[in-house]
Amino acid sequence: MPESSGSQEISFPAEERVGQASWYGDPYHGRRTSNGETYDKFTMTAAHRTLAFDTMVRVNNLENGKNVAVRINDRGPFVKDRIIDLSYAAAREIDMLKNGTAKVSLDILKVVPNPFPLTIQVGSFREESKARKLKKELEEEFRPVVIRRFDSSEGRFFRVLVGEFRDPQAAGIVLKKLRAIKQDSFLVRMDP
Repeated sequence: MPESSGSQEISFPAEERVGQASWYGDPYHGRRTSNGETYDKFTMTAAHRTLAFDTMVRVNNLENGKNVAVRINDRGPFVKDRIIDLSYAAAREIDMLKNGTAKVSLDILKVVPNPFPLTIQVGSFREESKARKLKKELEEEFRPVVIRRFDSSEGRFFRVLVGEFRDPQAAGIVLKKLRAIKQDSFLVRMDP
């Protein structure tokens, strides 16, 4: 069900509404986030793979009934079955620091338009040769398949991406096809 703010609407897939949340603090505190800000673990922010930067989201901890409003200012988590990565302060607010993860649901509070298309991340490798091998395999059925270098605080990665979608439903169809052939895939936003 689309959430809206004013006249703007977005499509928010069901698989991205309920899932596992994680949190991050040190050593990321003080480092640059995906939107260019300096990460401050004491602010109510979060990382999400597809929502536009500055979108406001209510995160509901389904394990204890607590919730917190956060602003999206980073990308991630790039881990299967996780849907949002909270700042230390936000995780503390919903009492999930000790366990590290919690089952949550997300509600969009404020929509911000995002001009950048979606893509599907199928793999992320430290070795470029592994990314090239997967790209070659995928090109037999999917186009376009590209490799994007990603420099993170954990080092350099080569991400294998399939497609470029303006329509979330079209992206969802390809995502299901990839998962049907046992590719561990998820939607990501193609920010510059």
